[in-house]
Amino acid sequence: MAPVLLGLKPTLSTGSVVKETNVGSTLASPLNKTQNSRVLVLGGTGKVGGSTALALSKFSPDLRLVIGGRNREKGDAVVSKLGENSEFVEVNVDSVRSLESALEDVDLVVHAAGPFQQAEKCTVLEAAISTRTAYVDVCDNTSYSMQAKSFHDKAVAANVPAITTAGIFPGVSNVIAAELVRSARDENTEPQRLRFSYFTAGSGGAGPTSLVTSFLLLGEEVVAYSEGEKVELKPYTGKLNIDFGKGVGKRDVYLWNLPEVRSGHEILGVPTVSARFGTAPFFWNWAMVAMTTLLPPGILRDRNKIGMLANFVYPSVQIFDGIAGECLAMRVDLECANGRNTFGILSHERLSVLVGTSTAVFAMAILEGSTQPGVWFPEEPGGIAISDRELLLQRASQGAINFIMKQ
Repeated sequence: MAPVLLGLKPTLSTGSVVKETNVGSTLASPLNKTQNSRVLVLGGTGKVGGSTALALSKFSPDLRLVIGGRNREKGDAVVSKLGENSEFVEVNVDSVRSLESALEDVDLVVHAAGPFQQAEKCTVLEAAISTRTAYVDVCDNTSYSMQAKSFHDKAVAANVPAITTAGIFPGVSNVIAAELVRSARDENTEPQRLRFSYFTAGSGGAGPTSLVTSFLLLGEEVVAYSEGEKVELKPYTGKLNIDFGKGVGKRDVYLWNLPEVRSGHEILGVPTVSARFGTAPFFWNWAMVAMTTLLPPGILRDRNKIGMLANFVYPSVQIFDGIAGECLAMRVDLECANGRNTFGILSHERLSVLVGTSTAVFAMAILEGSTQPGVWFPEEPGGIAISDRELLLQRASQGAINFIMKQ
């Protein structure tokens, strides 16, 4: 493990293959390298941000957590759950002045204030670089993630480590893919096809923002890669039936436009890459297909109209969530030139818990010195050192139904 950060605005520097493994509920013991660090969680009053803050408090009770949001009542409720090492601060994520004020004396900012679809600027990242504050986001949008990547040189010059798309998927799924690819090449086998498959029951308990994200993605053409060539496909088509293993079984998944497809192709160098997503009960999949067919693209790309639609249907979704649960499962498959096929599976009974844990493990990695200055995707060694991937996956899989790396 690399040198540790112990004070405000420190200089961070960088520093296994996980064989077939089943991980139970034991949490990987945190390394006491984050004492006195101060972390700002933007969107901390929401489902993802609140879950991330809670996970961070469990990984490292000595962390000082700042919950950033616009609603003090909600913020105070989150702080009351986190305890004395936490506080709330009102922040407007669209205001550079508000952000820079909130980032004073903060070591790391976690940007969980989505949705990221159609965001025109990386305001939080820019503020983090200008204040020399380490940065993590849970972006799940290709355009935003590539825009964030364009700040790489500025982050290097400011000595700021940053990771974009650092949630569960994309995020932990990228690291699983990177390990599968690395293991294959260690065996002198060249990867040919990489497939990301995701399943959530209902909304996954992640709140109305997740619905907004899902609906907006229905308005985006799916970018995939076939034998090195970029292809654009209609969203929520190309159905496959994928076996997610113990506790989840086989589920239908559909083409989805996600940033790990492009980063997996360009960074990991795999010629054929795609991502798919599915949900339950089964009729929600039918509804998603119907939306792509019946609704004009202009509506699906209108953030305000989609926000109203999500708020309208969310009460109904909550009713079925009570029946379907909030399970999440993901499977990453890698096919190689010599017929060598490997995969990784991670599943959890509660998406709302796993997404917070997953984001927190990236934050912990930065705080512990695993990330070099610059803006990185999770699969890049500059983002998560290769030697630290196993620990990250162990931490992310705590409490999982199933975690397997078949390499």
